[in-house]
Amino acid sequence: MLSTEKLAGLRLQLLEEKSELEAHLEQNDHLGLERGHAHESMGELSSYDNHPADEATELYEREKDNALLEHYKLELYNVNQALEAMENGTYGKCAVCGKEIPLERLEALPNTTYCIEHSPDQVTSHKRPVEEGVLMPPFGKFDMDEKDESVAFDAEDSWQTVAQWGTSDTPSDLAFPQDDYQDVYVEADENIGYVEDYENFVGNDMYGKNITVYPNPQHEKYEDSLDEEGIMTSFGDLPAYEHDPYVDRDDR
Repeated sequence: MLSTEKLAGLRLQLLEEKSELEAHLEQNDHLGLERGHAHESMGELSSYDNHPADEATELYEREKDNALLEHYKLELYNVNQALEAMENGTYGKCAVCGKEIPLERLEALPNTTYCIEHSPDQVTSHKRPVEEGVLMPPFGKFDMDEKDESVAFDAEDSWQTVAQWGTSDTPSDLAFPQDDYQDVYVEADENIGYVEDYENFVGNDMYGKNITVYPNPQHEKYEDSLDEEGIMTSFGDLPAYEHDPYVDRDDR
């Protein structure tokens, strides 16, 4: 049972805490969240001329303010609940089980109305946003490091196709400069529709025979790179006995 002196001291602490919380919320205008739109708290008229990275920073700050405001409101709610319990004569007893709350706990946390066993803050939520089910890095549920990697048209290809129409990146954002402004996006030089360079200009029939080379800019670029390295193939020079792969062999 709390003595009158202890109860008065705890009441004074609660009143001081309540006064501080209310003054804090009033001074910072509830962290700017009482306004109609985030732009008002930032002094911006719109998002039109802002870089997406700047918008992301402001979004993060907005989310942080929301969390802080929720925390302050919960603290104020707990203080008011404790003061109301003092008025009702139930302060110092757990609101769930009715047992006496130890004095040490009340001195450390005057605004509590629960014993430590029934504190509502014991549960740690492991819930994750539902969007994470399809928005996992780097390209949704398609993980290019998985053993079941596919060369089919996947989420990465989808991104690159859309990125060809323009992104917020500038040439200075890329590690390697591009010749064309239409290629200012990540991995713009990656092959599209084929994997190896020679797949773009080499064809054969359904049996893998009658190999034909179709000259095109990609073929010229491929030949120039081989000549520059002084090799016959992209994986090195051929052994001497394979320099002329088109010699007919007698079937045995």
